[in-house]
Amino acid sequence: MSFNSAAGVTECVINTCFLPYIGGQSSRTTYEFGRTHVIRPKGRHQATIIWLHDLGDKGSSWSQQLENLPLPNVKWICPTAPTRPVSLFGGFPCTAWFDAQDLSEDAPDDLQGLDASAAHVANLLSTEPANIKLGIAGFSMGAATALYSATCHIFGQYSNRNPYLVNLSCVIGLSGWLPCSRMLRNRIERSNEAVSRAASLPILLCHGSGDDVVAYKHGENSARTLSLAGFQNLMFRSYGGLGHYTTQEEMDEVCLWLAARLGLQGS
Repeated sequence: MSFNSAAGVTECVINTCFLPYIGGQSSRTTYEFGRTHVIRPKGRHQATIIWLHDLGDKGSSWSQQLENLPLPNVKWICPTAPTRPVSLFGGFPCTAWFDAQDLSEDAPDDLQGLDASAAHVANLLSTEPANIKLGIAGFSMGAATALYSATCHIFGQYSNRNPYLVNLSCVIGLSGWLPCSRMLRNRIERSNEAVSRAASLPILLCHGSGDDVVAYKHGENSARTLSLAGFQNLMFRSYGGLGHYTTQEEMDEVCLWLAARLGLQGS
C-alpha cells in the first residue's frame, strides 16, 4: 500500500528480533520482527529516523525512496513488522505492527502489539550516539505506530507501565491515525511533565482527501485530538485528491519540515 520502489539499500541487518511483551497474563507472548534495512548518511550524521511501513509491507519497500531524499545528514532505519494474524483480514497472517480490526482512530486498540512494536523501535534507536537527534516516521499503520510511540515518549512509559527511555526529537505520520485517542487527553492533563513534553514535540501529519483506505476524516480527527491534548508544535497538511499513497510533493514537504525542525545542514 505504500510508495512502490525497487529495493536499494546501503546496509541490511538480517538478525531477527524476538521481543517479549512484559506484563499481565500476556507475558509469554513474543513477536518475531523481520529484516531491518539501514541507510547510512552521505554527510555528517546529525539525525537518525526510523521509517515504519504499512500493513502487509516490509522495510525494504521504502529504502530506495528514502536513500534518494536530499537529506544527507540523516540515517534511516527501516524495520520490518512481525508476520501475525490480522483481524481486519479475518485472521489471515501478514506483516503488521499490531492487530487491527479497522484502520481508524475508532478501532479497538491492540495495546500488547502496540507496546511490542514501540519497544522494538525504541530499542533500535537506543544504540544511536548521544548527540544524534532521533525521530520516528511512518505510512498508514506505520504512521499509527509512530504516533503511539509519541504518546509513550510524552508519558515516559508504555501502556504496560514499562519505562520508555528514548528522547524523540520529531514524529511524522503519513496517511495514518492515532491509536488510543480516547484516553489521551485525560492522561496528559494528570501529568505536568507530559504536558511539557507534548507541547515541545514537533509532529508532522499529512493526509490525502481522496484516501479510500484510511479515510481523510480519521487523519483530521487524529490531528485535532493531538492538538486539543496539548501538542502545540503540530502541523497537519492535507492534499486534495491524494489517495493512499505518497507523491513527490508530499515527500518534499517532509524534507523541508525535517530540515527546519532538526536544523539539518546541507539539506
